[in-house]
Amino acid sequence: MTVFKVTVKWGKQKFEDVEVDTDEPPIVLKGQLFALSGVPPERQKVMMKGVSLKDDEWGKFKLKDKATLLMMGSADELPQVPTVTTKFLEDMTDAQIASAYDIPAGLVNLGNTCYMNATVQCLRTIPELRETLSRQCASLQPSSSIQGALQDTYASMDMTPDGHKPGNLLKMLHLTFPQFAERSENGMLSQQDANECWTQLVRMLQDSLLPVQLNAEGRLVDSSRSSPADVGFIDQFLGGRLKSTLKCEEAPEEEETSSEERFLQLSCFISKDVKYLHTGLKSRLQEHITKNSPSLNRDAVYIKTSLIDRLPGYMSVQMVRFFYKEKDSVNAKILKDVKFPLVLDLFEMCTRSLQVKLTPIRERMRLHEEAEVEKSKDVKLRGHEPMDTDNGEEQYEPYWFEDDLGSNNSGFYELRAVLTHQGRSSNSGHYVGWAKRRGTHWFKFDDANVSSVHEEDVLKLSGGGDWHTAYVLLYAPRRLRKGAGLTTEGGGESASVAAEATAAAGTGEPSPKTAPSDTPMDSQ
Repeated sequence: MTVFKVTVKWGKQKFEDVEVDTDEPPIVLKGQLFALSGVPPERQKVMMKGVSLKDDEWGKFKLKDKATLLMMGSADELPQVPTVTTKFLEDMTDAQIASAYDIPAGLVNLGNTCYMNATVQCLRTIPELRETLSRQCASLQPSSSIQGALQDTYASMDMTPDGHKPGNLLKMLHLTFPQFAERSENGMLSQQDANECWTQLVRMLQDSLLPVQLNAEGRLVDSSRSSPADVGFIDQFLGGRLKSTLKCEEAPEEEETSSEERFLQLSCFISKDVKYLHTGLKSRLQEHITKNSPSLNRDAVYIKTSLIDRLPGYMSVQMVRFFYKEKDSVNAKILKDVKFPLVLDLFEMCTRSLQVKLTPIRERMRLHEEAEVEKSKDVKLRGHEPMDTDNGEEQYEPYWFEDDLGSNNSGFYELRAVLTHQGRSSNSGHYVGWAKRRGTHWFKFDDANVSSVHEEDVLKLSGGGDWHTAYVLLYAPRRLRKGAGLTTEGGGESASVAAEATAAAGTGEPSPKTAPSDTPMDSQ
C-alpha cells in the first residue's frame, strides 16, 4: 500500500496532510475532498503541475509526499438558466427522466464493485435502518468508519437522482475488511461474494448501532447498552432465535439436550428435491449429525430438530447456490430453478409457544382479508367504486410484539428486495439489486443504471439458466391497517373472535375459533 500526505488548495482554503492511497482509484480521494469541502466529485477538477486527475486511474498524475494539489469547483450548484418551454421525454437526459419519474439514485461501479452496490441498495429498503443510521452516524466522518461512510452514501443518494460514486464507502470497506481489497494479476479489483459483503456489513452494524426504543409519540429513539452483551438495533430488527433439541438415535434412553442459537440470516440449501424456498428452509430444520455420545462413549448419530423462537421484523434468506469445485478451484454455481414467494409464511417453522403469540394478528389479517373480498363483491354488484373517506396518510398497526420491539408478530412477510447474480462463479459475473417500490412496481439497480420493472420480472429471477438468479432475498413484515380485523367489517363475529384470540395468546392457549392455519393468505 502506497500512501502519501499532500496539501490541497481550494480557493482561499488549504487542506493539509490529506492521506492519499494510490492503490485505491482516484475517486476515493475525490470522496475525501467532498467530505472536506462539500464539492461533489463530479464538479471537482484536481490538478498538479498542469495534469488533471481522472476518476478511475492515476495515469501521469505522479504523487509524492508534501506535494501540493490544486482543486477547482463550487460546493453550490451553478445557477441554471430558467426554462420556460415544454421539455419532451425524448429531449430529456437519463438523469432528468429519473427525477421526473421519481427514480432513486444508482451507484457507480468503481471496478468490480457491483457486489457492494447491490448490497447497499437492498439494505437501503429498510426504513428503520436508514432512520437509525441518520440519527446515530450523521456526525461521523465518512472517512473514519464504515457506518459513517454508509450513512454518508445514503444521504448523498437522497439528494440526487444521478449515479453516486461511493468512494468513501469502498475505502472503508477495504480498510475494515481487507479481503475485499484483493486485486487480480492485472491490478484490477477482484470480484467478491455479495452475500459475504452483506454479512460483514450487517455484523459491523450489529456491533456499532445502539438499541432503539419507542418514545411517548410512538417514534423510534436511541437507547443505550448497559453491557456489551446487550442487543443493539440489528438484533432487534434483523435478528432471530432458534431453539434446537438433540436426540441420540442409537441410544434412545440418553437424555435429550436443548440449546438456543441466534441468527441474522436463514439459509436455503438447494438439493435435487428442493423446488421451492419453503421446502429448502424446512429441510434444514431437521438434520442428522454425528457427535460423541456420553452414554455410548463413542461417536453416534443424533437427530437435530430446530424451530424458530423469535422472528425478526426483517428476514434475509441466502439461496446457497455456490460450492467449492476442487477440480477447477472455483466457487461453482447451482443454476437450479427454486421458486420464491412474494408473501412468505413462516408460522409452521416456529415453536408452539411462538405460534400461540402469532395467532391474534394472523386472525385479524384473515378477518380483514375476508372483509376486503366482501367489499370487492359489493363493488361488482353496485357497478362503482365505494367513496374513499380517508383523506389522511395510511396508518398501520405495529408489526412487533409490545414487549419485543423490532420482532414480527404475525409470521407473514412480503418480499422487499432481491440481490441477484449472473454468471457461473461467485468470484466472477455480475450482481444486481432489485427493490420494491409500491404495489407491483419494482426498481432494478444495475450499478448506476436504475430502471422500473414489474413484479413479474422479479419472479423470473428464480434460476434455471444464465439469467440473473436470486442469491439473497430480503423479506419485510406484512402490515395490518390500523383497526382492521377488529370491527364487524366482514361479519358479526369479527370483533369477538379477535378478542378471544388476543386473550388466548395471553394465557398461552389457542382459541378454539382461531386454530392455527399454515395456509398463506396469498399463495404464490
